[in-house]
Amino acid sequence: MNWKDEWKWLAGFTALFFGFYFLPVGAPRFDGAVTEALELTKWYTREHVVLCLIPALFIAGGIAAFVSQASVMKYFGAGANKLLSYGVASVSGTLLAVCSCTVLPMFAGIYKRGAGLGPAVAFLYSGPAVNVLAIVLTARILGFELGAARAVGAVLFSLVIGLAMHFIYRDEEAAKEKAQAALPAPEVRRPLWRTALFFASMSAVLVFANWAEAEPADAVFHAVYRMKWALTSLSALSLGFMLKAWFGADGKKLLLASLPAVALALSFPGLPVLSFSAGFIGLSWVLSSSGEEELRGWFSSSWDLAKQIFPLLIGGVLVSGFLLGRPGHEGVIPSSWVNWAVGGNSFGANFFSSVVGAFMYFATLTEVPILQGLLGAGMGKGPALALLLAGPALSLPNMLVLKTVMGVKRTAVYVALVVVMATFSGMLYGAIF
Repeated sequence: MNWKDEWKWLAGFTALFFGFYFLPVGAPRFDGAVTEALELTKWYTREHVVLCLIPALFIAGGIAAFVSQASVMKYFGAGANKLLSYGVASVSGTLLAVCSCTVLPMFAGIYKRGAGLGPAVAFLYSGPAVNVLAIVLTARILGFELGAARAVGAVLFSLVIGLAMHFIYRDEEAAKEKAQAALPAPEVRRPLWRTALFFASMSAVLVFANWAEAEPADAVFHAVYRMKWALTSLSALSLGFMLKAWFGADGKKLLLASLPAVALALSFPGLPVLSFSAGFIGLSWVLSSSGEEELRGWFSSSWDLAKQIFPLLIGGVLVSGFLLGRPGHEGVIPSSWVNWAVGGNSFGANFFSSVVGAFMYFATLTEVPILQGLLGAGMGKGPALALLLAGPALSLPNMLVLKTVMGVKRTAVYVALVVVMATFSGMLYGAIF
């Protein structure tokens, strides 16, 4: 018998026993935090799983199935043209209105296909941070200076953090580049423009379905919002035609799979989650029952990612809600502590704001009203920018998933880089403005 292991079991049982024995059930703060954890998780599953996370999982699975490893390495690999790979990765958020959790499947897809650590991390940060609508909303509500600082800071962050990760792990990246150089040229099964259009249609479904409401003064964003479901439907229809014409999907199965989604969309126009759910169930049936190896591989890759990512995300959202609550509601940590800690422009205020932003879950655009309330309660402008640069790109659920994709050490380095850079950027901004 290994007594060392047995003592670990005993310590675990003892901690669990006393944890439940002294559980403060009935205390208003604890009970409220439990409620907030459940409310945040309920809200996340309603607003983000079907319309955000599942489309992102299908996109990531498509990368694994339809994009060759050599093709990913050509544009994002360790030996790729740095100007092209970092340039594209750093502005990817302008096209993807995603949160820190929704970007994870797409990051995992390109990273596991051979993308260099630097470009992949630049994409990981840029996806949720460089969001055009969020930046416009920040400028309109919180002031032009803060909006401009967020835009410039987010793009620079993605470049600097990506380059820093590449430099820190340069020996491993050099070994990866050497190994990738020996790979044979990829077999071209279809023209690049067809693959690009295919992913563009999937991305369009994701972007338009989650297009946030905009003020009439923002004419373009408001016009797109009014047509969002028509544009989403057109993108899904285009995807279906491509699957039939270019990827060998069964036309009859595609038609049968689309009928429930169309019927639910017409019957319940105010509940798009129903038609989306039916559509994804139908697409899963088409892919899993297809005789085409690529299509079955697409479903298999998406499903593997779902099993890896979804449980960690839900667990992370629960913990985040318990600790910090939802906007306008408190978790176990009183919001007065946060308000007190982020006043002024000291190092401590900026650092605390960065850390809270890094661990708290922000859905796309929710950071703006949260900051509006905090600024009204005395938050300094520097800590406000620090939160804007750290918050949307990171969260506790995001970190839990990242450690399974690129390891604990790389995740810790990435988080530390974001927090440190956000802290000093906030201090600089606060000193100027």
